[in-house]
Amino acid sequence: MARALTSLLRRRFSLLAAPLLATPLLALPLVLAPAAALAAPATEAEMSLYTRIAAVNVCIARSAGVEFDKAVSIAGETIAQLIQGQHDGTIQQVGSKPLSIEELRRGSINSAVLGATEVCPKDVPPDVMKKVQEALKQSEAAPAPKGTAAPAPKGAAAPAPKAK
Repeated sequence: MARALTSLLRRRFSLLAAPLLATPLLALPLVLAPAAALAAPATEAEMSLYTRIAAVNVCIARSAGVEFDKAVSIAGETIAQLIQGQHDGTIQQVGSKPLSIEELRRGSINSAVLGATEVCPKDVPPDVMKKVQEALKQSEAAPAPKGTAAPAPKGAAAPAPKAK
């Protein structure tokens, strides 16, 4: 009789326990989903962190033998997706208008390249290093047009200018 009672209790416990154990798993997506309504624009500090992460990822990939363009593309895409997902594509330094994923990609790739020139300059191809140095000299020499905000600080992801 004790065996029968034990067997019955085991079956009932397993019938009750399964839904109780599964309930937290059902709620998990709700907890992990980003709260779009609470998303704030990426701050300057966050953008600096994201740029540093992208640069380090480029450096790690380069040291593992990955081509520079591929390493930069992967790092840039990661940061673009992060900004899109966590900040609804908005960056404080750029304005309140959400940027498209393409704008985020261009800016994030530029940030990854700039960051890599600072973090691991030996892993940046010489022609890219030269272009970055020239672009930095031009941006420092060019006065900001009247009525515009000051240029974004070094390492900030912003949309890249369209090629002419």
